[in-house]
Amino acid sequence: MNILIIGSGGREHTLAWKLKQSNQCSNLFIAPGNAGTALEGTNLEISINDFEGLKNAALENKVELIIVGPEEPLVKGIVDYFKNDAKTMHINVIGPSKNASQLEGSKAFAKSFMQRHGIPTAPYREFTADNYEDGVAYIKSQSLPVVIKADGLAAGKGVLICQSHIEALAEFELIIHRAKFGDAGNKVVVESFLQGIEVSVFAITDGENYLMLPEAKDYKRVGEGDKGLNTGGMGAVSPLPFFDEILKQKIIHRIVEPTIKGLGKDELEYRGFIFFGLMINNGEPLVIEYNCRLGDPETEVIIPRMKNDLVELFTAVTNGKLSEISISLDSRCAAAVVAVSGGYPGNYTKGKPIEGLLEKTVEDSLVFHAGTLQKDKQIVTNGGRVMVVTAFGSNIREAAEQSVYMMEQLYFEDMKFRSDIGYEFA
Repeated sequence: MNILIIGSGGREHTLAWKLKQSNQCSNLFIAPGNAGTALEGTNLEISINDFEGLKNAALENKVELIIVGPEEPLVKGIVDYFKNDAKTMHINVIGPSKNASQLEGSKAFAKSFMQRHGIPTAPYREFTADNYEDGVAYIKSQSLPVVIKADGLAAGKGVLICQSHIEALAEFELIIHRAKFGDAGNKVVVESFLQGIEVSVFAITDGENYLMLPEAKDYKRVGEGDKGLNTGGMGAVSPLPFFDEILKQKIIHRIVEPTIKGLGKDELEYRGFIFFGLMINNGEPLVIEYNCRLGDPETEVIIPRMKNDLVELFTAVTNGKLSEISISLDSRCAAAVVAVSGGYPGNYTKGKPIEGLLEKTVEDSLVFHAGTLQKDKQIVTNGGRVMVVTAFGSNIREAAEQSVYMMEQLYFEDMKFRSDIGYEFA
């Protein structure tokens, strides 16, 4: 089977690495990919939102299966695009329809979906320029901190936790009246702040059946001890010591199953991954957000732990036979540490040569590329998050120490990473 992965980050390199292990994978293409995905298959210089270019490449390379990594093409309707074209309707695409992708593409849509189907989440209200004054009054009435969310996709920057009413009102005004997040902020969700431990939970569905994937915890803050600015993710660990069977069953019965049934009731076509961003408070799970794809860097710990043939798994999704599959896991712990460019998540410089990638390897560790580029026979930096080291261990501490050790063998100018990933489980 010829397969196309859409995307260019650590998530896509991890999927490419895993798919390449399947004897059912004949040829693997990645668009646009990175220097790491080029080691697993053939990179295609096509943008993730160039649907026509992706269509032509899929037809030219006789692609039978497409896995969409990032959210943007899903929210823009790539699944519908391939399904509704007579030339490409035979190609199976892993991902939800444009309407179903609103679970991530619109926070107001997601909150309304949860409310409609009785899925536990924080109290909220939504506002636009038309009822701006109502929003001001609502914010003033809220306990601190207040959470302000731009409704649409805002490159991971659209969620603000405000510690004072003055700050919340200022951000509210910036988003609605001064277009801080462009059209993504035409509507704003204001919700109560949830206390507890954040957990990333994943499922894959064929639209009717579902399978639970390994859970993970990611670390968003750029600095040690969870300090500093929010990022796309500085590391992740899996499994979680506190994630016992009681908690898992609560999540399944209160959140996962109502979500899958709700998609069916609302006639939202969904075949692919669902990410549940949860807050666990005193053993009780609530939904912070949905994503309509795998998280990054959580992918770099959950996919290496899976023993399943991914082609077989995706084929079951497209054939509606997911109930015939069971997930098999490596019992070891996995930890991923992300190396970022100096200045990230703010301004940073690209094109820094990366040393040590091929010269040194450590047993039970993997290096996944994110923002990298092959240039004149040299791999250089090409993004804020540059590469991810995943390592295994008998516990999280051992896995994290192994990952940090391997990361220390790699180098590029002004490279930064957190050495405390998984610190609370040490």
